[in-house]
Amino acid sequence: MILTDLPDHNLARFGEYPFLYFNGQPLSNRQLLDMANRLAAGLQAQGIRPGDRVMVCMANAPEVFIAYQAIMRAGAIVLPVMHVLHPKEIGFIAQVSEARAIITQRSILANVQQAVAELDAPPLLLVSGLDDSTTEPAGTAQVVDLQALMQGGFGPFEAAQLQLDDTAVILFTSGTTGQPKGVMLTHRNLYSNAASSASLANREGEPPGTTLGVLPLAHIYGFTQANALFLIGGAMVILPRFGVQEVCQAIQEHKVRRFGAVPAMIHALVADPVTHQYDLSTLEIVGSGSAPLPVSLITAFKTRFGADIYEGYGLSEAAPTVSAHRIGEVLKPGSVGRAFPGVELRIIDESGRTLPTGEIGELLVRGENITPGYYRNEAATNAAIRDGWLHTGDVARLDADGYLYIVDRQKDLILRGGFNIYPRDLEELISTHPAVAEVAVVGVPSERMGEEVIAVVVPARNAAVTESELLAFCQAHLAKYKTPRGVIFVEQMPRNGVGKILKKSLREHVAAMAAELDLV
Repeated sequence: MILTDLPDHNLARFGEYPFLYFNGQPLSNRQLLDMANRLAAGLQAQGIRPGDRVMVCMANAPEVFIAYQAIMRAGAIVLPVMHVLHPKEIGFIAQVSEARAIITQRSILANVQQAVAELDAPPLLLVSGLDDSTTEPAGTAQVVDLQALMQGGFGPFEAAQLQLDDTAVILFTSGTTGQPKGVMLTHRNLYSNAASSASLANREGEPPGTTLGVLPLAHIYGFTQANALFLIGGAMVILPRFGVQEVCQAIQEHKVRRFGAVPAMIHALVADPVTHQYDLSTLEIVGSGSAPLPVSLITAFKTRFGADIYEGYGLSEAAPTVSAHRIGEVLKPGSVGRAFPGVELRIIDESGRTLPTGEIGELLVRGENITPGYYRNEAATNAAIRDGWLHTGDVARLDADGYLYIVDRQKDLILRGGFNIYPRDLEELISTHPAVAEVAVVGVPSERMGEEVIAVVVPARNAAVTESELLAFCQAHLAKYKTPRGVIFVEQMPRNGVGKILKKSLREHVAAMAAELDLV
């Protein structure tokens, strides 16, 4: 199917039922479909045409589900963007993608207006939650009430003639000073991954139950979880953000059976004693991805809640899931499960030779879920996808049962709380500070966040700079979650014989210091 078939298929197969719960209010699958159709017509009335890029930059809410479907029904391409990004980052994506419109919410409207203020062709801003107090500063993009578009009055939308290999979504990697890459995902990519997720979600004849939607819907993990929901006929309780008490309340009230999480969330649930005040006995399964999960944390979670953690592995280029543990099969702590149906895995050495079972090398992936490439970036596409195989850059091994183990990740990529942080972006930014002579950014292990970001700085000669000053400098240019957890000052960097910074050595040294300074 193409993704716009999912709501119709869901309604035809399962009938009308409460599909989403938000702020205590249900929204049925039929209501969602009707709103998506009306918004699609509203978008077309605002000039959105097939192939246009439309950004969705909002916290989790039913409007995100509705907007994704409406954009695709109008024939346009969805650009999911985290609402916590810095205005400069939002503006960069809007510029590179040539976004025609941005669907957002009143609470972050000022940030979005700042993001697009200097663009030659500012996108239309479709805003949820507008009221009489909202003003539109002169010289900025036009602001339109999103709810008014969803209420209809534009007649039926003109259904786009979409094909399986048409681009449905472009997910931009983070970045401000480097070259962010837009991962193009087709309807085929996303449907195949959602269908595999749905096929592995339940034992035969078992009801789907209720899912908790706390992962950002702008994240590919949350996006695919939402697509799979249509296929299994389940319901979802949406939370705009993660909070231990809010999660526990939702599980107890709605008898939640499962949810997807990142390790930082799992750590918070294990560590917070408030969880003892709630009846969480309906919880059976928590899927974990986006960052490595310590085995000790898996054990602690099972002991505390009686629920199993099913680890998986994926990346945006794979739409996103590559492998996962499956219900009814052996759970192997430390593994990320077996390959999804239709997904092939290879482990290769530096010469490209396929390695035998148990040996460690680079992980390659092939399947219908793999991106056709990066948006307007042929060089990056050719580097990542060769002979149909996606070169992940991750180091891994396979055991005799086909279970995948991620041994290491891309050399410099930091995974903090489930989100990718690229050291080079931070290094280039911090190096522009006049008091900084040299900087290296590394990730160090953190039980709570998976990894924490530490900046190692050599101060400029005769310059005085403090940790708080550099952190404030970073926060002025980047989203808060991307800024370093701390700054460590050194006189010189460790280097090899040709003068290259030895990041492995630096990482080991910094990890010990960060623990002593309580930065992790």
